[in-house]
Amino acid sequence: MLAGRRIAVATALLWAALVATGCGLGPGADVGAVRLTVTHEFGAVPVLEREAEAKESATVMRVLESEADITTRYGGGFVQSIEGTSGGERGGRSYDWFFFVDGVESSVGAAEYSLRGGERIWWDYRDWVATSHVPAVVGSFPAPMSDGYRGQRHPVALVCDGGGSACGLARARLEAAGVVLAKGLPEGAIRVLVGPWVRLRSDPAAALVEAGPAESGIYADFEPGAGGVRLHGLDPTAADARAFSPGTGLVAATRHFEAPPTWLVTGATPAAVRAAAASLSEAKLRDHYAVAVEGSKVTPLPIGAG
Repeated sequence: MLAGRRIAVATALLWAALVATGCGLGPGADVGAVRLTVTHEFGAVPVLEREAEAKESATVMRVLESEADITTRYGGGFVQSIEGTSGGERGGRSYDWFFFVDGVESSVGAAEYSLRGGERIWWDYRDWVATSHVPAVVGSFPAPMSDGYRGQRHPVALVCDGGGSACGLARARLEAAGVVLAKGLPEGAIRVLVGPWVRLRSDPAAALVEAGPAESGIYADFEPGAGGVRLHGLDPTAADARAFSPGTGLVAATRHFEAPPTWLVTGATPAAVRAAAASLSEAKLRDHYAVAVEGSKVTPLPIGAG
């Protein structure tokens, strides 16, 4: 009788300890805060901004459900609406909800994406007539360079190719944001390419820009003209919408297949590259897919979103 009572008490204490430590029972222990951002039109229209405490069992979907009014489809695996805005046809164009974690497009659904704490989750409702595939964005800076992505830290390599003084400026901006830069070019590194477009365009990841948004996810291009190439901004349909001055730089991110993201800090002229490097800050990049930078003026890309 006494032995049985001791076993019962020991079992109860063990159960309480497991629950308290979050060892796979109940909701689990806190693993850290995550930042949730919800926008419309390529980040142009803010909807909500939250900081939530993630549990061991948390997924991107669970965090969204806890912080916003949503509906789902396909058995709860995909988001249909957030705060009353649903995916579907608008004006003959297809709109839907897309998400990034630490500035990187996910290869798994929101219900399958497990969180480890510290992530920056961004949901955006946008037109996908030009592409449904945007491999990476700059709007969660300094992520993924500061903390990695998919739960793994990656070295960050600053690769200068004719960038001149813009390289030192880019280094200073990255380090000020808490990014630890590797020496050389380690395998599996997130690369930050700094230099004029004529030098960067031969890189396999950078070359995706010239294939259009369907390949790169970047709504910009460099077009030849009198005096050399010039940055052009595209609209959400991928049509040419604006030719920028030669001194306008570009900050964008993409991925070549499943490689880590590559960031582009570039432009047609040395002044353009320097302007792009100077814009490497959370204040200037936040909630943007990519940006064109002329002096201190930042123009979000695509042109005319929102």
